Amino acid sequence: MNVNKIFKLLASAALPVLMLAACGGGDLDDRLDVADPKVRFVHANPLGPSYTLYREGVAQVDVTGAGYKFAAPYFDVAEGAANWTVKTTTGSTDVATLPFDAKRGNLYTLVAVTGGLTGDVVLIDDPYNKRLTTSNARVRTLNASANAPNLDVYLTAPGADLAAATPNMAAVGYKAAVPASGGDSVEFNGGDYQLRVTPAGAKTVLFSAPVTLANNADWLLVSVPDSVVPNAIKLLVVKTDDATKTATELSSQ
Repeated sequence: MNVNKIFKLLASAALPVLMLAACGGGDLDDRLDVADPKVRFVHANPLGPSYTLYREGVAQVDVTGAGYKFAAPYFDVAEGAANWTVKTTTGSTDVATLPFDAKRGNLYTLVAVTGGLTGDVVLIDDPYNKRLTTSNARVRTLNASANAPNLDVYLTAPGADLAAATPNMAAVGYKAAVPASGGDSVEFNGGDYQLRVTPAGAKTVLFSAPVTLANNADWLLVSVPDSVVPNAIKLLVVKTDDATKTATELSSQ
C-alpha cells in the first residue's frame, strides 16, 4: 500500500476533527475517498434538443428535460457498475449509453456535445485526489467545438505575453478532455487570470476573457461553437455544485 493511501486511511479515522480543521469544507469526504460516488450532467450542445438521463432505465429526477447550458450539481449514486443512458426528452431517442463502475470518492460528469443528429455524450471520471490541506482551484477543459481544431488553453496573469507562455492544457481534441478522464484537474492558485484559447501549437487567439478563480473553485471549461464559422468558439464554465443549475457562458472580449 502506498504512502498516500495509508495517509488517507489514517485521516479518515480522524474525519470529524478534520472536517472542522482542514481547508475545503464539504469536499473533504471526497478527498478522503469515503464519500458516495457522485454524478452530474452538463448540456453543452447549442443546437441539441433537451435531454433526460437514465441509470439502468430509470430516469434521474435531477436531470429531466435538460436544455442547453443545464449543469446539474453533483448528486450521490450507489457504488458499482451501471449503464447510464442519455435520451432526447421528446421522442425518447437514445443518444448514447455509457457504462461505468462508480467508485467511492470519485466524481463523474456526463457532457452532451455536438455530433450526429441528436448529439453525443462524453464521460469524465474525476478521481478527485485533491490534497487535504490545499485551497487551490481546479480546472479541466473539454473541447466540444466541432468547428475548431485541437485547442491550447492558457490561464496567465492578466496582460501576460502569450508568446512566452506554455499552455496549461495543450492539444485538447474534439470530444476529449485535458486532463483526460481518469486524471486529476490542473490546480491553480486563486486569483485573477486571462483565459485564452488558441489552435494547438499556435499563438493565434481564438478566445480571450478575464476570469477570477476563487479558492477551492472547481471548473470545467467547455469549448462550444459560437457559430458555424470555422474557429468561432465560446466557453461554458461549469462550476461544481452551482445551485443555479446553469453553466456560465463566456464570450470572447
